[in-house]
Amino acid sequence: MYPKAYIEYLVHFHGDRDYFECHEVLEEHWKEEQPKQRKAYWVGLIQMAVGLYHHRRNNWKGALRMMTNALAILEKEKEALLELGLDPAKTALLLREKVKDIQNKVPYQSIQLPISDENLLNECIEYCTKHQLQWGSVSNMNDEFLLHKHTRRDRSEVIIERKKSLALRQQKKRDET
Repeated sequence: MYPKAYIEYLVHFHGDRDYFECHEVLEEHWKEEQPKQRKAYWVGLIQMAVGLYHHRRNNWKGALRMMTNALAILEKEKEALLELGLDPAKTALLLREKVKDIQNKVPYQSIQLPISDENLLNECIEYCTKHQLQWGSVSNMNDEFLLHKHTRRDRSEVIIERKKSLALRQQKKRDET
């Protein structure tokens, strides 16, 4: 019923707290649509994860920008959040609280998204169990790779994909002229 990427997002969000990976899996899903058909709510969820990633690293400026953007998008996407099994009012409240925390430089704390669909919740918990993750665990603040993943991950695949994408766009432009 839900896209696989969304399930993976929720599992990373609540299981291993890998917000960078949340961003990666949903961004790939979002990019599968044609640019004019891309859904804003995916961007809101991506920005929420990125905001938490920055918050956890005490990047207050980046965290505030991302969380504020996420809040603005997701407040407009109430119907989509419902369809994604999330409680829109509780999600907005949670994000407003996070924005205040960030503005006041309150240290990061893990959060739980208000999943209202029991079937979705059970599917995510089952996925966590299958992958030896604990649903609802808190961030491991001692895991340097998790905290600084954007600087420590292997980017060779991303670079190759970006080069392929650029070459395709350039070829398309040449074909159009």
